[in-house]
Amino acid sequence: MLKEFKAFIMGGNVIEFTVAVIMAGAIGTVVKGFVNLIVMPIVGHFAGGTDFSDLKITLTEAVAEVKNGDTVITEAVAENAIMWGEWINTIINLIIVGLVMFMMIKGYNKMKKAEPEAAPAGPSQEDLLGEIRDLLRKN
Repeated sequence: MLKEFKAFIMGGNVIEFTVAVIMAGAIGTVVKGFVNLIVMPIVGHFAGGTDFSDLKITLTEAVAEVKNGDTVITEAVAENAIMWGEWINTIINLIIVGLVMFMMIKGYNKMKKAEPEAAPAGPSQEDLLGEIRDLLRKN
């Protein structure tokens, strides 16, 4: 069983899959940074200086804890909000990741098609010798 597991793990498909998952994580991080640090500031600039990550619908305002001496008058309450601007950033991130993956697959398919096809097989030696023999008989 250990030998079978070792053969499975060392098989090409598992190692290729592992590399693909690691690369996908790295590409995802790069694309997320590209969206958040480059694309969204440009989109925000053309949308009147809006920072989409700050757009939200506040359901409950945050309340700081208020004390009077040692007595707590009001307990602290965290803000509860629907972060729809961050969701827009996520959608743009998805679109860009999809575009990058499309371009990678398109390039891969183009490279795969570019492989030279096998040259068509010509006549065999016997066929050539037979043709030479027939030409010599005619003369």
